[in-house]
Amino acid sequence: MLEPAATPDGLAARCTRVLFSPWSRLTLLLALLACAAIAMLLWQPQRLLADGWPAQLSGPTAVVIFALAYGVCTTAFVPRPVLNLAAGALFGSQAGFVSSLAGTVLGAGLAFGLGRLLGQDALRPLLRARWLTAADRQLSEHGFRSMMAIRLFPGLPFCATNYCAAVSRMGWLPYLLATALGSVPNTAAYVVAGARASSPTSPAFLIATGFIVLSGLGALAVAWHKRKAFRGR
Repeated sequence: MLEPAATPDGLAARCTRVLFSPWSRLTLLLALLACAAIAMLLWQPQRLLADGWPAQLSGPTAVVIFALAYGVCTTAFVPRPVLNLAAGALFGSQAGFVSSLAGTVLGAGLAFGLGRLLGQDALRPLLRARWLTAADRQLSEHGFRSMMAIRLFPGLPFCATNYCAAVSRMGWLPYLLATALGSVPNTAAYVVAGARASSPTSPAFLIATGFIVLSGLGALAVAWHKRKAFRGR
């Protein structure tokens, strides 16, 4: 007997497999990130430091909206230090810190979710280089400790580390908990510096600035040590 011709359902199934294949999802992720980055370049969120927050937004509503905008901005590669300084300048030390830390966790979760859903399946088979394998093993087996170190010692781009963590086998809970706890010191330092920028000789501003410098030097030392460790494996 003659074989039946391909049915529309078969064609639809093949199209669905192509659309939801790992590389199609990765392409979608890259397109989304490119669009988000272009939007941030056009909007220029760093203008918050000069122009301030819209006058019609104030109080707790403004803090919540800023946290939401903060989270979205970090997924589009906007540097956290700029947003932290803006939070301090706009809302003061306490409200600015709460808004920045909430936005940090939100942005980390958004990037991790996007990377896990759209990029992990396509990128994991590419982790063949020795240092990539070592980094993946460190994140997968010691997720909380590794992410705490990354958050405590700044230097690596926040958004890039989020997507790298998403490719690993790190769990959601250790990732978000380490992000929240590890981001506290540097977030507080930048927010205080932003809040006290008008009085650069004040003790609070000097302490915050000193902490930022020392944490940056610590990050360089840790990065150099890890670089030698990865080379030795």
